[in-house]
Amino acid sequence: MTKLTRNEVAAFLQENDHFLILSHRRPDGDTAGSSAALCRILRNQGKTAHILENPELTERFSWLHEGLTKPEAEEGDILICVDVASPGMLPKAYSHLAQNIRLRLDHHASATSFTELELVDPHAAATGEIIYDISQELWQDMDSATADALYVAVSTDTGCFRYSNTDHHTFLVAAACSKFGARVYELNQQLFETNTLGRLKMQAWIVENLRLIREGRMAVVAIPRQVEQDIGVTDDDMDNISSFPRTIAGIEAAATLREGADGEIKLSVRTIPGYDATKVAERFGGGGHKAAAGANIRLPLAQAAEEVEKAMLEL
Repeated sequence: MTKLTRNEVAAFLQENDHFLILSHRRPDGDTAGSSAALCRILRNQGKTAHILENPELTERFSWLHEGLTKPEAEEGDILICVDVASPGMLPKAYSHLAQNIRLRLDHHASATSFTELELVDPHAAATGEIIYDISQELWQDMDSATADALYVAVSTDTGCFRYSNTDHHTFLVAAACSKFGARVYELNQQLFETNTLGRLKMQAWIVENLRLIREGRMAVVAIPRQVEQDIGVTDDDMDNISSFPRTIAGIEAAATLREGADGEIKLSVRTIPGYDATKVAERFGGGGHKAAAGANIRLPLAQAAEEVEKAMLEL
């Protein structure tokens, strides 16, 4: 594995062609926006570039990939993954491609090296910041579609610039997105100020079923699959639902467990400065950042919640 600088990544992209970009499972705004932005940047450089169709991409972010995807990898494609901290984060449909990925662009502090080349910057609040920096190394201005994609990436991974990972560079990237035509107001309304009835019902269920520990400074909530079905929430309704328990006054660290259709448990941990969420996630083979981390757990939901609570108490 060779670590690259932003300038070296730009040189690699200039020297090669026929790129295929991979995003991670259960795509969030950063992986969806970063992959879309990188694909557009490469196309604007005259390169052949596509995003590999992600079967788990939901309507909330699918518009970002319209006109940019293809269904499968082909011989000669140079594979790049964005915002993918480990091979386990790849969708199962193309996890077999992990060994063929040439370049990884990521910002997860607990990332696992698994590609030939990588640029991992844990100081970046979002992978979208890294993509923006690479575009500057290529001396390329953004079009409005690229600006939209990068704004989605940096705004969602910072909670609309509210999380502790936000710094001056994050705001510089957001300002550049605005300068080049990002629909800032419309995107903020869509991503942060609009709730469905299903999402509100789920938030109410979470409040009623939180387990408080450490004198109410921590919370653990385990959401059965049946509850999601009974309420009628979609994957888009549940996007970033793990951040909700941490917004309740007095809670400094919260763990949310969701039971998937296949029985796998998705763990998400959110914390304020002073705690390290990765210490919980890494206990279960996951990772992330100090303020936000996650893992996938193969245990019954109740047992998984017990194990997570033990890990939370050790923070």
